[in-house]
Amino acid sequence: MSQQNPVIQPPNLRLKVGGRFGAIDPAAIAKAEAALKSLSGNFAQWLSDEVVKLDAARQRVRDEGVTAETMETLYLRAHDLKGLGATYEFPLITRIGASLCRLIDDKEKRLSVSLPLVDAHIDAIKAAVRDDIKTDDHPVGRILIEELERKVAAAA
Repeated sequence: MSQQNPVIQPPNLRLKVGGRFGAIDPAAIAKAEAALKSLSGNFAQWLSDEVVKLDAARQRVRDEGVTAETMETLYLRAHDLKGLGATYEFPLITRIGASLCRLIDDKEKRLSVSLPLVDAHIDAIKAAVRDDIKTDDHPVGRILIEELERKVAAAA
């Protein structure tokens, strides 16, 4: 007696992906992409503004000392750049921001973190912007991020 394989009915993917009314409208996607492209001329200024905020947070740590509040502000600024780097066409900054976030993520450990290593991350972000180093395909970008990630791993 042969055993029959059951027939598996796939779910209605149109309902799962596009909701009850069908797939996402390609025209809406095109419109969103066009809007993003029209904003891309502002990316350099917006990125520069974020780097200034990060640098100001670092200066506050220097001026007021390493406290829960000053380090939280620094962490939040690093986290912003981690999220925005790729959007602003600098995936290297996203990766450097992620490394800095890993370094100061733990609220207890951030009070005794190596400030020179924090400075190295911030200076690397500033150098990437200044020298238009967008990815780790660039030899300087690769060396920077690999060394920073190695130091953060060793500090953990």
